[in-house]
Amino acid sequence: MMRKALLPVAAFWLVLVAWALPAEAMKIERVVSPGGIEAWLVEEYEVPVIVMNVSWRGGSAYDPKDKEGLANFVSGLLDEGAGDLASEAFQKRLQDTGATMSFSEDRDYFEGRFKTLAEKRDEAFALFGLAVTRPRFDADAVERIRAQIATIIARNAEDPEWIAARNFYKAAFGDHPYARPGDGTAKSIARIGREDLQGYAKNVFARDNMKIGVVGPIKPAELGALLDRTFGALPAKSHLPKMPEVKVAAKAGTVIDKRPFPQSVVIFGEEGLKRADPDFIPAFVANYVLGGGSFSSRLMEEVRVKRGLAYSVSSYLYPMRHGALFLGQLGTKNATTGVALSIVRAELARMAEGGLTDQELADAKTYLTGSYPLRFDSNTEIAGELLGIQQENLGIDYVDRRNGLIEAVTKEDIARVAKRLFRSDRLIVSIVGEPDMSETPAPGAAERPMPAEPAGPHEAAPGG
Repeated sequence: MMRKALLPVAAFWLVLVAWALPAEAMKIERVVSPGGIEAWLVEEYEVPVIVMNVSWRGGSAYDPKDKEGLANFVSGLLDEGAGDLASEAFQKRLQDTGATMSFSEDRDYFEGRFKTLAEKRDEAFALFGLAVTRPRFDADAVERIRAQIATIIARNAEDPEWIAARNFYKAAFGDHPYARPGDGTAKSIARIGREDLQGYAKNVFARDNMKIGVVGPIKPAELGALLDRTFGALPAKSHLPKMPEVKVAAKAGTVIDKRPFPQSVVIFGEEGLKRADPDFIPAFVANYVLGGGSFSSRLMEEVRVKRGLAYSVSSYLYPMRHGALFLGQLGTKNATTGVALSIVRAELARMAEGGLTDQELADAKTYLTGSYPLRFDSNTEIAGELLGIQQENLGIDYVDRRNGLIEAVTKEDIARVAKRLFRSDRLIVSIVGEPDMSETPAPGAAERPMPAEPAGPHEAAPGG
């Protein structure tokens, strides 16, 4: 079980800031085991470590309505004993092999990450296989993880960023499963029993529902044999409830959750674009200029640098399997919340009406194409990107095509997508704090330039 961001900055970059290593430097091979299990492999022999990332469709959105948090609960238990090994024995065996494994879930997927020394691969892969094919869900482990999750839920309930994100998703998605908290609630976690955990594993962990990315010193034939030994005991077919498509609420609105915090946390957003949308790449470029480019973005320039209203403000695209969001977030003093939001709205309108300048488009392309190789400097990162390509159905040749798609974006493309995406009149806003919503600075809250020291990413707290 891993801590998660309610506003998935990391997920956004997994989908977008990926696969830019030149094709001649990274060959992706499609491996199909004798038993028919497929994986994508990058053979890499400089480091004697094999990394494998695996995902199954069936994240937190698939949790039963009265048992929210089930997928997250399972993610905390898979390394707490499997097969004939109880928790302590399993962890000791894992430690003896030098391998690591972890599990997490988002709204759409359940994911496992695994790393082992090449010389220990057989025993390490066997342990991972036990974890996903024969999890024990022993009573003592279940209650220990239940208590840990309950503590996280209680902490989240007092975290302004978590609260703002929860309220935003509820306003945006209503009763759709995407609005449910991934960690669950105190009541839903209490309802989950061992039979629910077993049922989740049986229904989700199946061979037809699996994507695999592997990087390291291993030949295709060797990997094929390991895949069958590791995953061959899984059921052939998954059993998931049908997930309805969802559109973000079209009516603009502001949800204010008044809490005695010294500043307001603001999350804003509206309907976005799915990854398969033909306008997605132009939208990605446009958003980089608007709010995705840190200090080079318009939002950062206008909100932070010129006026000193926030240390960080950002925007990004969040495509999901059954819906999509355009999202942004900032934190500001209560007294300047309305002012900061009015600037955000103005910048959205300016982008929709005027698109980008020639220089902005050229600079965005230079950065977005030139920075990608930096994200392929470890086997762990490459394995994650291989998995992301498969989840988004981008094709095994995407690494060859990706920069060309960016370079092909025109000002006309940007103008079209900006009108479609950046609609300030449809913005849903979630605020936690005691905000002054007036659009002019209050006395004592005069605008001032902010010093230009680097600001870290303003990510929402782990949670739903």
